[in-house]
Amino acid sequence: MKIAVIGTGYVGLVTGTCFAETGNDVICVDIDANKVEKMKNGEVPIYEPHLDVLFERNIKQGRLLFTTKIEEAVNDAQIIFLALPTPPGEDGSADLSYILGVADHLGKIIKDYKIIIDKSTVPVGTAEKVTAAIAKNATVDFDVVSNPEFLREGYAVDDFLKPDRVVIGTSSVKARKILEHLYKPYVRQGNPIIFMDEKSAELTKYAANSFLATKITFMNEIANFCEKVGADVDMVRIGIGSDERIGKRFLFPGIGYGGSCFPKDVQALAKSGKEYGYEFGILNSVMSINEKQKTIIVPKIKDYFKGDLKGKKIGLWGLAFKPDTDDIREAPALYIIDELLKEGADITAYDPEAMANVKELLGDKIKFALSRDEAVIDADALVIATEWQVFRNPDFNKLATKMKQKVIFDGRNLYDVQEMRELGYFYSSIGRG
Repeated sequence: MKIAVIGTGYVGLVTGTCFAETGNDVICVDIDANKVEKMKNGEVPIYEPHLDVLFERNIKQGRLLFTTKIEEAVNDAQIIFLALPTPPGEDGSADLSYILGVADHLGKIIKDYKIIIDKSTVPVGTAEKVTAAIAKNATVDFDVVSNPEFLREGYAVDDFLKPDRVVIGTSSVKARKILEHLYKPYVRQGNPIIFMDEKSAELTKYAANSFLATKITFMNEIANFCEKVGADVDMVRIGIGSDERIGKRFLFPGIGYGGSCFPKDVQALAKSGKEYGYEFGILNSVMSINEKQKTIIVPKIKDYFKGDLKGKKIGLWGLAFKPDTDDIREAPALYIIDELLKEGADITAYDPEAMANVKELLGDKIKFALSRDEAVIDADALVIATEWQVFRNPDFNKLATKMKQKVIFDGRNLYDVQEMRELGYFYSSIGRG
């Protein structure tokens, strides 16, 4: 099939590349000419495991093309994916200006039947708005479909090629038949393609992310209470996760969720509720609690140093909001850095992928190390903010020779509490005493 993908951000690039991988002809559109030129030369603008291999292969085989001209992309395409940003506005609602602007332009240029697909995460009712924007100028038939993505950063390629489910919101029999054929190669193992109305599909994405954010936040609340009563959150997590109604995933406590999806989507769903006269009490609590959780480790650091962090050297492991990505949007590490800098601490950070993005944001406010060991040289304490694999099994004896003090504040519960005590470390984690 011939496919156009408008927008080459995280979702658009993965979507276009993975569709090309199954033999479709894909052309991706972006207004950034410099970015487009780099992609034409095989340069992947984001870090995502395994994406580079598929990206390079499909460019070489001529199935994946890039352009700045929307007309060039959509003229021959039967299916047009809108993978455009929907950033939160000042009031928390999703900004649809990019999507509606492109929709308005599409109405002026499409010359035959097209399926226009909202791939971006959008509020309930967006398909209707996109339809209206296109219909103002269109002189041919078209269908607008909601097809939300469920991609986890760090696992996006696998999630796309082997999805748990594909959700498609459409009332069009014609569009349904075409999209069923498009997605058939990805569900050969029997996972479902779930067809529903457009509004239900739009809400499904928000509901899924909001539920997962709620699950994380609930476990963080339990962890915080464990510290008050002397319980071990790991034991509680195993105990409740064994119940198949609850499940084991998303029960690991820490310093809150971040990234481009959960914070934005929870906020947007709560705002959408208000617009319809409904108050999402749970989601309001989730947002409030998560905001506090991001810096819950800072009071522990201050307590250890008796309230005086001025001149204290802090080694920081992890800057991305999660491992296997260079995404720093709403990363807890940034909030921790901000609080520690206010207290006068000196910070040296290391992250396998995200340092360039943080350096662009913070400049020389903190130092950056070339390795995890370099980050802790002469450090009064180590703070762990992201659970990269490279941080899971360091040589603690070697670490002790580099650090000024054997002190670790672990926001991701990477190590065994008893083992750290036996090694002579002061070790503070989340919900484990």
